[in-house]
Amino acid sequence: MKYIQSIGINLFFVGLIVFTASTFIGNFYFEEGHAISETYPDELQSMVSSQLKGLYAGTLKAGSALPKALEKLNESYRTQEAWDKVIYTNANDFALQTLKENARGVFKTNPWWMFFLTFGLGIIGSLMYIVPGVYTLGYKGIKNNGIYHDSITAKKFWAYLAFVYLVGFYIVLYFYPQYLANQILILDPISKALSGNAASQWFLYGFLYCVVMLVMGIRMYIKYRHNAYQMVRTTSVLFFQIAFAFLIPELLVRFNKPYFDFKNAWPLDYDFFFDWNINNLMASGNIGLFMLVWGIALTLIVIPVLVYFYGKRWYCSWVCGCGGLAETLGDPFRQHSNKSVKAWKLERWLIHGVLVFAIIMTGVTLYSFFSGVDQVLGLKTYDVQKTYGFLIGSVFSGVIGTGFYPVWGNRVWCRFGCPLAAYMGIVQRFKSRFRITTNGGQCISCGNCSTYCEQGIDVRAYAQKGENIVRASCVGCGVCSAVCPRGVLKLENGPEQGRINSDPIMIGSEGATLNI
Repeated sequence: MKYIQSIGINLFFVGLIVFTASTFIGNFYFEEGHAISETYPDELQSMVSSQLKGLYAGTLKAGSALPKALEKLNESYRTQEAWDKVIYTNANDFALQTLKENARGVFKTNPWWMFFLTFGLGIIGSLMYIVPGVYTLGYKGIKNNGIYHDSITAKKFWAYLAFVYLVGFYIVLYFYPQYLANQILILDPISKALSGNAASQWFLYGFLYCVVMLVMGIRMYIKYRHNAYQMVRTTSVLFFQIAFAFLIPELLVRFNKPYFDFKNAWPLDYDFFFDWNINNLMASGNIGLFMLVWGIALTLIVIPVLVYFYGKRWYCSWVCGCGGLAETLGDPFRQHSNKSVKAWKLERWLIHGVLVFAIIMTGVTLYSFFSGVDQVLGLKTYDVQKTYGFLIGSVFSGVIGTGFYPVWGNRVWCRFGCPLAAYMGIVQRFKSRFRITTNGGQCISCGNCSTYCEQGIDVRAYAQKGENIVRASCVGCGVCSAVCPRGVLKLENGPEQGRINSDPIMIGSEGATLNI
């Protein structure tokens, strides 16, 4: 089995290396008059073709020069006060589109071959490494053997290398997508089959998201195969991510309907109330109106009602794509969540601060939409939206939220930044039937529950006292219960009365108590 796993990890790294090297290989050929899409003005065509005429290997040089050419032309328009000619297209998106249109070689002519050498080898290698776990984890119960001895799960060399790679990938994806032109070209056939359109950086991201969740989901099935709750929960997050967040929105576009994720809710879906989205939905007829009403109802009615009956776990651990990635890709790193009081205090300030920021931004946005003004109390609506999108939508949720898995744990975004988690947490803490019940008499203080709590909750402290766990941050993943060797913890939905208690320790099966 170790021989198969060794082959698998090598295949995975070959796929990863080819995927990464795709930024530096491949050819792009620019010739005068055919440099970029005809949707751009002749002046830009001429400038690009004159500056970049010829053959380029890799994306680095051309990918850097294209945004500069666009900005140079726009600057000349501004100097001439020719405001009607200014091109407001994002410079990096323009560079990506231009590189894809001028690509030459195997990435464009034979993307399936490159798909095999990148995604294919990565998937096959990962499964060859993961599937033998059926035999190595052959005993009943959840095994975390060696988790603090393996470099990747113990914050050693491989963990920090993974951290650097993930952070770097997210920075390129969000801010310099033109350098992923070849990787995106590989997925053009799949994107065209689904939506009828060529792939974008967001299609690449969505596809990667689903592939990683599916592969690591298989790992979850193997590791937690004796726990029914974890098996069903893993199946649920995979279904909602692949179907609702990826396939259905792409198919909607194919039938000329708005791109829409029916499970995504404000304020996590922070641009739902942006004018371009509202106008797009209202212009799409009855289905667009339904999507608009559904999005509002999901936030104001569906979410608080379900949180009341089932806690925030129904969304954070069963539906949400962010939570799904955290529970699959992030599961090997859950023990890194900070359990200190300082981290808890920081968590409360940060997550509720993001929620307040989201509410203010949305309020400014809606006021501008209905009043027709572009600023409120001296704040320009576009600037507020752009600041939120950069700081929260990109840096916090993406670069930090996922990139920091190997060093800060798998729920950095969910714990410290997600405004929807903050909203649901308030409901869960004060008006919900959900709690984790404990049996203090059975607790042996092994500490497994606290170690593997991804939200940084000291579960053992509650278990030792036989006190119900009612916390705004708890996402109900159930891993604390799964790793408990004594069956001390149970996830329950019961009456509100007596939900928050400070019961004495229970001794024995007869329920005798010890007051301390």
